[in-house]
Amino acid sequence: MSPARHWLRLCATLAALSLLAGALPTARLDWQPGLAAIQPWRAVTAAFVHWTPLHLAANLAGCAVLGLLGWRAQLGARESLAGLIALPLTQLALLLRPELLHYGGLSGVLHGLAAVAALSLMRRRGRERWVGAGMALGLAAKIALEAPLGPVLKATPGFDFPVAPFAHLCGAWAGMLAWGLTMPVMNRLMRSPHGT
Repeated sequence: MSPARHWLRLCATLAALSLLAGALPTARLDWQPGLAAIQPWRAVTAAFVHWTPLHLAANLAGCAVLGLLGWRAQLGARESLAGLIALPLTQLALLLRPELLHYGGLSGVLHGLAAVAALSLMRRRGRERWVGAGMALGLAAKIALEAPLGPVLKATPGFDFPVAPFAHLCGAWAGMLAWGLTMPVMNRLMRSPHGT
């Protein structure tokens, strides 16, 4: 069985929960900094809230692209665990911008998954290392061009919803942090006690 099944399940679950959340009232699920302490589930559920059909479609496409990337790169359980940890960290980091009164969407988490994938590929040899480095450079450039420390919401041509660039920065940061926390631990756990 392919080690990438965990990564594929993660991407498919994110997409499925995004589709299911469309049937629920967004006011009970979206990120609201004033409710973070008394309704902590929003650190997870906010990722599945989408403001418009185009918003949902864009994030579902992101799930598909990252799922395909992970399958081709054989990203496994370690990378999936890092992705799961990055999910709530992405929204919790939004507390640094309390003026963002409402947030919903997978884009921050998808940036986190991209960071996890890039870092994982950079640890490999040959062409995969170069692909990972290219991904990391592209991700950094994209985030920098979005000016995430500027206005919390930004109108973007072609989108019928405002984008929150700071969430993309938070997601990438959360992905890097989660990767850094999980990889050494998982490497120790998966090492054979016989030294092989």
